[in-house]
Order: sequence, then C-alpha cells, then structure tokens
Amino acid sequence: MADVEIMQTVQTEVKKTKKVKKSSKRRESEVQISEVEVDASIEERGGEYTKAMDKDWHSGHFCCWQCDESLTGQRYVIRDDHPYCIKCYENVFANTCEECNKIIGIDSKDLSYKDKHWHEACFLCFKCHLSLVDKQFGAKADKIYCGNCYDAQFASRCDGCGEVFRAGTKKMEYKTRQWHENCFCCCVCKTAIGTKSFIPREQEIYCAGCYEEKFATRCIKCNKVITSGGVTYKNEPWHRECFTCTHCNITLAGQRFTSRDEKPYCAECFGELFAKRCTACVKPITGIGGTRFISFEDRHWHHDCFVCASCKASLVGRGFITDGPDILCPDCAKQKLM
Repeated sequence: MADVEIMQTVQTEVKKTKKVKKSSKRRESEVQISEVEVDASIEERGGEYTKAMDKDWHSGHFCCWQCDESLTGQRYVIRDDHPYCIKCYENVFANTCEECNKIIGIDSKDLSYKDKHWHEACFLCFKCHLSLVDKQFGAKADKIYCGNCYDAQFASRCDGCGEVFRAGTKKMEYKTRQWHENCFCCCVCKTAIGTKSFIPREQEIYCAGCYEEKFATRCIKCNKVITSGGVTYKNEPWHRECFTCTHCNITLAGQRFTSRDEKPYCAECFGELFAKRCTACVKPITGIGGTRFISFEDRHWHHDCFVCASCKASLVGRGFITDGPDILCPDCAKQKLM
C-alpha cells in the first residue's frame, strides 16, 4: 500500500498586474497584484510603465515568454525567471491527467504517484471509483485501487483463516504456505507456534508435544514415547531399558536371548525354566548360539557329553549300546559282557 502524495503542480509565482498607481506584494506562490506607476520623467514624454517581477517595464514590453502577448492586467506564471500567460504555461508545463487525459491547470490540484498525475476529482479506485484522496491505496498493472478492492483482488491470503494480509500484518511462512501470526498454531492444542519448533504432517502443523502424543513411536512395554536408542523385537519397539528378561529383568539389549510364548528370556533363565537337560552333566541344553545336542528316546546329551561311560570316547556319529543310564561304545560293551 502507498499513501497518496499530494502536491501543487504550480510551484512558481502566479501574479496579476493592473493599471493603478500603487503596488502591493503577497507571499511567494500567491497572486501578486501589481499597479502601474507613472514616472514623471517618462510621462513628460507621453510614456507609461508597468511594475512586475521587481522591474519596470514599458506596458507593451511586459509580455508572455512563449507567445509575446501582453501580460499587463493579466494573470501570469513565472517559470525559470520568465513570465508566461496562463494558457502558454499550461500548454508547455502542466501535467496531463491519467484518468481524463485533460490538462491539470494551475487552478486545480495535481495529485501524483510514480510519475503519473491526476485531477483531485479523477483520483479514484479503478474498481469501485471511490475517491482515494488522503486514503491508502494499492497499485497493480498501472491501475490504482482502494485498500479493500486491492486486497480482494490481489492480496495473498492466510492458509489458516483464509483472510487477506493487511498492510503491516506480520506474516509467518513455511515453504509455499503462509499464515497470520495468530493463525500459525498447532492443529491439536491451538497454541501459537511463534518461533518454537514444529512438525508438519499432511498439510497440518503440530507442536512437538502434540506430535509426539499422536504420532511418535511408543514402547510396547511402558507405552511412553521412544525419543532415542530404542530396539525392535518381533517388529515391536522397546526402550533399551525396557527390553529385559521376563524372568530376572536383566537388560537384553546387546545380549544373547531367546523367547518362549512371545516373551524374551536371557539364556540362563530360559535354560533353567524351559530347556532340556543333559543326561550326562544335568545342565540345560539351551540351543542358543547353535549348540548341538543328541537325543535318544527320552534322553538328551550335549554334543561334548555324548561319550562312552567307560572309555570316554565320543560316540557322536558312531554306534552305541545302552547300559541302564549309561551308554557304551561297542568295544567297551563287549568287554563288559565277557
């Protein structure tokens, strides 16, 4: 928006002379009425003179600088120290009205904006024709508009409320969108964002707190937001400190573990609670880490524990004979039978 700049086109003196005996002067830019004084020495020779521009002139010599018509008894304008009759001054120097295309005479106000000029009565809104004198206005494509018409046609609008941005209004912008300061707020709690951090999502704006409450990943165990350092187990998120053994609560993050009924257990607890036990050493066979074991009927052995009870030779991949709770290699079995 721009304020109307009102200026008087004629900046020079406007004066008038009459054939009288005395003269009086007014302030600059006002009409000066000058009177002809008769000098006795000139009068004796039958002459008269006109007093104008602080000089004495023969009546026939005080003429328009442009057309040479006598200015005695006429209104005139001084431009660059030269007198002009009103008609010549307006033809040579006066501006043309942008609206009506007529000359803006010395008796009219000349309103100007960016090298364009209007009569006071012609300075109107291009859309509604309201007078713009002493009012704010906007310009677009060489046309001038009142504030309301300019806003309705050209002003950008708030993505929040849809209203235009008035002159002097603070505007908040993000990418290709813009808001009034009060409209730039969280879509959930309606708190103004201002200069605080925010998160955009699907054309909506969220404050950090509301975004976390609505969208952030939550721990499957404590249901609190995971801000950093979480772990995933069976496609479910956990805080590292929440991912613990179901039995002893030791943290499992970075440790070997296994599961039973969808619940995680550390290797020790799982072995104590659920694993088969080696017939030889009675310790649990967990299978964690690729542990190999041998099963026969309802008995089980660690790979390293599957040995002959007599000679301690490994029976893995070999034939063996059971002897009560023991197992024997064929050679030891023969010796025992002899």
